[in-house]
Amino acid sequence: MQLDTYISDLLYRYDCVTVPDFGAFLTQRISAKVHETTNAFYPPKKVLSFNEQIQNNDGLLANYIAEVEKIPFESAIKKVAKHVKAIKGYLIQGETVSYDNIGDLMLNTEGNIVFEPSYSINYLTDAFGLSQFTSGDIKREVYKEEAEAIEEVAPIAITPERRRRKPYLQYAAVGLLMLTLGGFGASQYYNNQIETHNQMAQEAANEELDTKVQEATFVINNPLPAVTLTVEKQSGRFHVVAGAFRVKANSDKKVKQLQDRGYKARIIGMNRYGLHEVVYSSYETRTEAQQALRKIRREHNPDAWLLVKALQ
Repeated sequence: MQLDTYISDLLYRYDCVTVPDFGAFLTQRISAKVHETTNAFYPPKKVLSFNEQIQNNDGLLANYIAEVEKIPFESAIKKVAKHVKAIKGYLIQGETVSYDNIGDLMLNTEGNIVFEPSYSINYLTDAFGLSQFTSGDIKREVYKEEAEAIEEVAPIAITPERRRRKPYLQYAAVGLLMLTLGGFGASQYYNNQIETHNQMAQEAANEELDTKVQEATFVINNPLPAVTLTVEKQSGRFHVVAGAFRVKANSDKKVKQLQDRGYKARIIGMNRYGLHEVVYSSYETRTEAQQALRKIRREHNPDAWLLVKALQ
């Protein structure tokens, strides 16, 4: 069951989504802000947090699951309880549980749940379409001083006295206008002749091309057989992690090295720190993943670890 998807859907509409007998995911709205040093503008958003003390079943999550999956409410409660039991088992064994678009859950040394929220999505619907941007400094006074200096050196003004002293400029303007109109008419006629010529030439070329295509048409009597390729698609939410890299090229290089050694290596995406995660392989069950992890630690990489993450 994709519990993280249901929780994510509800966080858009509610400020508290409780997972019975486990804890509650809370959202708190913060206003838009401007960074004084970088001049960066940040839109309003909802900040995610987790409270382990809130565990009472308010029916919100189970009711939504029952509505989406078309199952009875009691069945939805049992599915949530089963999922919570599995999560607690992973946490006790020191594993990190990742929820897409929500965050990561882990246990600290005192046995309490620590939550690292994800910043990849904004659950505030009022801020839909808004993103962070940076504004440069506005230098109004500098441009104003430059404009004033240009006006002092080269003022632009046409007074009535100047127009009366030079009446021949009016006749020159009228003559220039007549020449422009005459030249435009001649140019338009010339362009129309060129367009007509080009259209006739294009039609002749199309007819010749159609004739050549018809002459060159042939039928293949013995076509080659179709080739069908079967590509194995990896699935599962249990992943044996080989490493995480900031540079994408380094991740591709690591995948190539592991594939040359016979592993079904691939990149499963980026984590909340912006690192590309490379895994040896993915498995459907936790038992298969742990067996593979023990073998990889013994034969190849003692620092390999197990990640529980549902991929979309």
